Amino acid sequence: MIDVLVVDDDFRVAEVHAAYVAKVPGFRVVGKAHSAGEALAALERHPVDLVLLDHYLPDETGLDLVRRMRERRLHGDVVMVTAARDVSTVHAAMQHGALQYLVKPFTFAGLREKLTAYAELRRALAGSAQEAGQEEVDRLYGALRRAAGPSATLPKGHSAPTAHLVLRMLRDSARPVSAQEVAEVTGLSRSTAQRYLKQLERDGRLQLTLRYGDTGRPEHLYGLPARRP
Repeated sequence: MIDVLVVDDDFRVAEVHAAYVAKVPGFRVVGKAHSAGEALAALERHPVDLVLLDHYLPDETGLDLVRRMRERRLHGDVVMVTAARDVSTVHAAMQHGALQYLVKPFTFAGLREKLTAYAELRRALAGSAQEAGQEEVDRLYGALRRAAGPSATLPKGHSAPTAHLVLRMLRDSARPVSAQEVAEVTGLSRSTAQRYLKQLERDGRLQLTLRYGDTGRPEHLYGLPARRP
């Protein structure tokens, strides 16, 4: 389970956010705080994996709290959930290591997407070797973006439902498949299947392998990226 501390100065908002978190499998709320001081005391008593952090707190800002967390070697990850929309605050949050930034008001689906991305990053880190080459570094840095779903990276002319359809077919397959096989199973045209497979491979959600036959021209096969043991 991923332990979460919800920090928001509004008691009702904190309750709503805690209820949202509790609905996402694999996450549990272990505490709520309504000021930076309360949050810091809670973190020192009970370190957590993730802090869901508002920026506007009565005693100091959320970013000030992140600074103090780092000074005291409290290593919980941070997702900012705040009404602060100015670019300077967003930039500062990035500089201080906030993994995600969610602007209020948001829906349960919006928060679930961020939490799902965070959980995917943790799985990627857990399955990584102690030392990382460039390919592994790219995989880890891309985990948050990939896990946020195809709609986060699809270019104009692509639809998220079609991308999900292709991904579901790949998940159901026990082996890498070709564009023709995807087309036959999903009902898409071969050219459409090929277009989505290429885009999902560029986004890091699929892995391309080549199979050489008698003709000398390799067949492109697509599968889910292999996870490290």
